[in-house]
Amino acid sequence: MTGSLPEPTREFFGRAGDADVHRYTLGRPGGLTVRVLDYGGVLQSLEAPDRDGRPGNVVLGFPTLDGYVANNRPDAARVFLGALIGRFANRIAGGTFTLDGVQHRLPVNNGKNSLHGGPEGFDTRVWSAAGFADADGAGLRLTLVSPDGDQGYPGRLTTEVTYRVDSRDRLRITYRATTDAPTVVNLTNHTYWNLAGEGSGDVHEHWLAINASRFCPADEGLLPAGDPAAVEGTPFDFRTATPIGARIGEPDPQLVIGQGYDHNWVLDDGSPFAARAWDPASGRLLTMWTTEPGLQFYSGNYLTADLVGTGGRPYHRGAGFALEAQHFPDSPNRPDFPGTVLRPGEVYQQETVFELATADHPPVA
Repeated sequence: MTGSLPEPTREFFGRAGDADVHRYTLGRPGGLTVRVLDYGGVLQSLEAPDRDGRPGNVVLGFPTLDGYVANNRPDAARVFLGALIGRFANRIAGGTFTLDGVQHRLPVNNGKNSLHGGPEGFDTRVWSAAGFADADGAGLRLTLVSPDGDQGYPGRLTTEVTYRVDSRDRLRITYRATTDAPTVVNLTNHTYWNLAGEGSGDVHEHWLAINASRFCPADEGLLPAGDPAAVEGTPFDFRTATPIGARIGEPDPQLVIGQGYDHNWVLDDGSPFAARAWDPASGRLLTMWTTEPGLQFYSGNYLTADLVGTGGRPYHRGAGFALEAQHFPDSPNRPDFPGTVLRPGEVYQQETVFELATADHPPVA
């Protein structure tokens, strides 16, 4: 579908502390319809047609703001439904890293480690938001200023994230950040997908292909252990499309550690193509491209039935899967990994693109 898209609409969604929170709707009937909150930059819903043209919401989310706020309490087992993650996606070992000879201590919120920016990461903030429409689609531009020392990170970081439904009905997420002092940055989006429709059951029958010949084996804390390893001959080989549940119950030590898949794949060089997923029931086909070197595939192993979604149904284990385009976990402590240091005068930039289509057969990687 081509042609101009209308500017996003805005509606009041609730209050977080003293701040009003709004929901923005992007897209058009018959194509993608995307709803984004300025709280946490959350992608709350995404409607796409199935093979018969019937629209359905294919991402997990909460129906009200209260669900997101309650999930972000310090005592909650946060699941980050649809949220923007920063300053640093994934885990940093021991909540510490050294930059230019100075050690920085971060609050720990995942065992002994810091996860997804800490207990008050970007997913807990109300972002400034502005909708727009131009020749290439319509979108929402979100801006957040993180002060020096925020969650232990050095430097004043100014972050801009844009959600855009483009003229080809693809969802494009672009990230840009600058700093006034050396720091580390690793941003991503934590949307959970269920192409059969949110709340419809587990995603173990979905077929998945990942453009990666290596992955990062993890230790008991789900931090990279040693060097990246070949996927060949392991349950982590998704170079050929395979149902998510086909090997998830095997007694592989890495699957036992993660209680399923919760690992970083090292994307193969030479192509922005990252992954494809296909649901045989609806025929929906998700294709993902990214500029990032890594892809954290998480099979929703810790989702629990007390999480009730937008459709009023509980999210049990495996109710959705996340494909998080990012740099590798614990990169600030691993000089052998692609760097995540951002210095004054530099610009952090990345883009991830999602396309929803339909198909009658599993994807070809």
